[in-house]
Parts: sequence; structure tokens; C-alpha cells
Amino acid sequence: MTGKQKAWITAVTGGLLVLAILFHLTGLHGFKSYTLILSTVIAGFPIALKALQALRMKAFSIELLVTIAVVGALFIGEYVESAVVTFLFLFGAYLEARTLEKTRKSLKDLVDMAPQEATVVRDGREMVIAADEVEAGDRVVIRTGGKVPVDGRVAGGRAHLNEAAITGESVPASKADGDPVFSGTIVDSGYLEVIAEKTGDDTTFARIIELVEEAQESKTKTQQFLERFANIYTPGIVVLSVIVYLLTRNIELTLTFLVIACPGALVISAPVSIVAGIGNGAKNGVLFKGGESVESLAKIDTVVFDKTGTLTKGRPEVTAIDAFGGNGEEWLRMIAAAETASEHHLGRTIVEEAESRGMTDLEQPEEVDIIKGHGLAATVGGKRVIAGTRKLMAENGISVTPEAEAAATAREKAGNTAIFAAVDGRLHGLISIADRIRPEAKDAIRRLRASGVRHIIMLTGDNRHAAALVGRQLGLDEVHAELLPEDKVAFVKKQKDNGRRVAMAGDGVNDAPAIATADIGIAMGAGGTDVSMETADVVLMADRLDQFAHARSLAKATVRNMKQNTWFAVGTVFLLLAGVLLGKIFLASGMLIHELSVLIVILNAIRLVRYNGGKKERLAEDVKPAGPEAAMAE
Repeated sequence: MTGKQKAWITAVTGGLLVLAILFHLTGLHGFKSYTLILSTVIAGFPIALKALQALRMKAFSIELLVTIAVVGALFIGEYVESAVVTFLFLFGAYLEARTLEKTRKSLKDLVDMAPQEATVVRDGREMVIAADEVEAGDRVVIRTGGKVPVDGRVAGGRAHLNEAAITGESVPASKADGDPVFSGTIVDSGYLEVIAEKTGDDTTFARIIELVEEAQESKTKTQQFLERFANIYTPGIVVLSVIVYLLTRNIELTLTFLVIACPGALVISAPVSIVAGIGNGAKNGVLFKGGESVESLAKIDTVVFDKTGTLTKGRPEVTAIDAFGGNGEEWLRMIAAAETASEHHLGRTIVEEAESRGMTDLEQPEEVDIIKGHGLAATVGGKRVIAGTRKLMAENGISVTPEAEAAATAREKAGNTAIFAAVDGRLHGLISIADRIRPEAKDAIRRLRASGVRHIIMLTGDNRHAAALVGRQLGLDEVHAELLPEDKVAFVKKQKDNGRRVAMAGDGVNDAPAIATADIGIAMGAGGTDVSMETADVVLMADRLDQFAHARSLAKATVRNMKQNTWFAVGTVFLLLAGVLLGKIFLASGMLIHELSVLIVILNAIRLVRYNGGKKERLAEDVKPAGPEAAMAE
């Protein structure tokens, strides 16, 4: 039965009840009875149909209890009770459906924001086509006020984009040549030409909608327990009703007991809170993979952070280049050429530094060997180039002079990562790179502690000096440096073995093993990469730590709301049953209270839609530079 049909039947039965009242006032009692019976049949038919469908699936539903009670009321001539009960049940279901729509509003808003059309340039002319007809490689044109219909990169123009649909961030982001853009974002001002990379269901925006839909349909452990409980509870009430009748021989009391014991509010208490919480998260750029992720995040007592790209911005810069012999420009060019084969952010930083010095024609490296956690080796122009950590140098028999060691230590103590560079077995120089701590990191950590997180730890492949500097600036409980990815996994396992509930926050790519090992994995979205979405339980789409703090407080609020609803529902049922057995509550009045309790549960959950967790304004000032991860360690 559709919402419109439900509304129509509710309106008709409501009108018949009013007509029955008029017949009663005018003394036409015969017409009154017929009107009440007609109202009962019209309203009772969809209820009985649903009960029958549930029985075919071997399930005892609330509708079955109501149907039994209504048939019994008709049998004993209690037409007022039967008509009022069926009307109230339908009216309550209608109000529940309308109210539940508000908890799903965030998802509906997302779906409504999906772009429907795209302007593409084909054969030298612009044409408007459906967004799902755009193909990878198409040049898409977006003007002021237009929605970006694809994931891609800017190939012309400049604009400010509202990326709230993706990141939850309301401040427009500036976009120019080479910058990534995502489907569902809106051009506030400017003009862009974008080369499409992902289209249709493959776009980040489509993936977000899919993830939120799946999350809202998923079930928490609490919800699964309540459903199992209801499957036992409902037939149990039928048996108890029979016992009540055998003891009292009062059919009206028995029917009232049957209806009042319906666990409606109890069954809905958990899912409505979870749906509202997940919807709030989606609106604020926090993607929960499901209700279980919400429950798990609410229970954590330990947070383990990666450093680069998580506690720091992940946009390091070369701060110094120390040469220990040979032509500095020549060996930097070779190191940069080798690093073009690396996907690590520090390798890209070295390439960008070389390009900024005019080295745009870098050679293609050969025989590339990436040593995970330590660096890389490659052949450039016939020479063997090695870049990375001290250990990598030692493993390849490359001597680090006291001068080089002193320079590296000094750079590291200042918060830099020192990358050793060697050509043909001889150390030629040192490249120092520094990153900045995220401006919101300190406040986010304070909020996490305020929400009940007891242990905040940082794991990094960076040197111990740079790591200690970040730890002191952010007031972390523990800092563990110079770790390989497998070391991070082992550390997370150890924390879990010690009885801690661990959340691991990382970039969702290099830290995927540790994220997967933790009780709950948090991925810094970085635009919503596929790996981030697949690996983590929670994705922070704006790539900001204050979203983590919001996610944690939202999860706790959602679980708290779920418990409030559950206890209220249970308490209401017990009070109603007590009132029935004491002769204080009757069928129609009990049904009214029952439906009101369901509505109260839903309205309580709706509060989560507007929950903001006491979010603070962004910190205005930046913080001091801090060293990034050691090359290739993350």
C-alpha cells in the first residue's frame, strides 16, 4: 500500500468515525453501528492483508495482533473499539511514515542534488546530453550555477566550487588547471572545462549515495537483537493473552491486553535513531558504512593516528638541499627522475621541487625497485640512483659520512624528514622535507578527549625527532616512530589484545592494513578515493580532523538516543499492560497511547538530524612546521 493510499484510507475511516458520532448524537444508533462496522472493514482490510503476508513468511507481526483483537471486538459487538483501533493504527502508521521521511531527508537531498544534464564539447561544438551519457575523456563545460556531472580534472578556466555535497564543507574551493573536481559540486562563480575521468555510477557522488543507502539499510547488533526479541515476544503475547482469558474469562480485557502489548515502539527504536545519525553524518561529510560502524565508533577508547596526511596536511615542501660533493643540480635531476616512478607524496614533492627549478624534461627511469618503507632504487641515464633512509643506504653499502649524519640529525631535530640521495654507490646529498600540522588538529584532539577517548597515539615511519615534535605540539599520549606498515598493524593488534577498543585513522591507502585491523577504521577522504571508501568503516570526505571529532560525538549521541528510545518503548509497554490488568486502560485509549509512544520515539530520533556536536569554528592561525613521514614509509 502506497503512502497516498494509506492517507486516503485513513481520511475515509476518519470521516466515517465523525459520521458515526453524528448518528450517535441524533439517536440513529442503527446507522451508527453500520458506519462503525464499515469503517472497521475499510481500515482493517490492509492491516489484515499485511498480517497474512507476514504469516506466509512465518513471522508474527504487530498487524496480526491488531487483526485478532479487531475480529474479537467485532465478534462481541464492540464496534466503537474495533473502528477506533483500526483508525488509530492506520493513522499512526501514516504519521510514522511522514515523520520518518525527515530522518531520511539528508539522503533525499543528496539524491536531488545529483546532476541530470551535462554540456560536452564534441566535434568542435557544445551539446547538452544526459549526465549518464557522458563518457570518460569527454570535455565537459560548467558555468556559474552549474553542477559538475563527472569526476575529472580541470583542463581550462577558473572557478570557485561549492563542494558541500562531497565534503560537507560550505566554504567554496578555488579550482584551476590540473585540480580535481567531483560530481555533484556546484560552480559558485567562474567557468570550467573538465576532462571526464569517472562518469555515471562510478563517480564519487554516486558512490556516496550508494554507501549512505546501504548504511541506512544495515542493522546494528542492538537492532538485530530487538528484531530477534520481537519474533519471540509477539507469539509469546498471543500465548499470554490466552492465559489472561482463561484466568479472567473477560474477552474485552484479553483483546486489550493483546493490542497494548504490541512492541511497535520497541522494534522501531533502534533503526530510526541509526537512520537519523547516518543522515546527519552524510550531511556533514562523514560517511558511516553502516549502523554497526556507528556503534563501534561510540565505544572506542583508543585512537591511533597516522601522521602524514592525517595529523599533518600531507602537502610537504622541500626546505633544504645539502650537497656533499658533485654537481648538486645534476644529482637532484637524477633523484627527481627516479622519483617520477614513485606514488609516495614525498617522492612527488621532490619532483615538484625539481620542476620549480626548471627541470621539466626529466628522464624516464628504468629498473625501478621500490623498497616499501625505506625508499627506491632506479637506473637513470645509465647510473644507479638510490634515495631513502639511512637503513637503505647501509643495505646498499653506501657510506654516510659524519658530516652527512650531523646534517641529517640537525634537520630532523628541526622537524624535517631527511632523505639521503646516492648515485652509483656514493652519497651525494640530503633532501630535507617538512610538513605542517593541520590547523584543526589540536582542537579535534581536545574534542576527542572530551568525548571519552582515553588514549591518543601516533604511529609514523618518520624519524623520531620529527615525530616527537608533533607529539609535543599536539599533546599526544604516545608517539612511535620509524615504523614500517607491518609494524603499525602489529601495534594495533597489540592494543586490541590488551583489551582496548581501537580506532585507526589514516589516509585510507598506505595505511589500509592497519585501518582494516582496527576495531574501526577512519579514512581521511582526500576527495573520496575508492580505496578509502572500500577499506575504512568511516570516511571523512572533507579530509579534516574536526569531522572525526564530529563523527565520534555523533556516534555517541546516536547510541545514547537509541538507548533512550528502547527504554522508553519498554517502559511504555509495561505501564500500559499494568494499566490494562488494573482496569484503568481500555482498548481505544490504550491504542492511542501506544501510537503516541511510537511517534515520540521517532521525534526523539529526529533530533539527531540537527545535531552539531558543539562544533567549533575553525582555528584561524596555522601551527609550526613538523616533519612528515620518512620517505616511502607510509
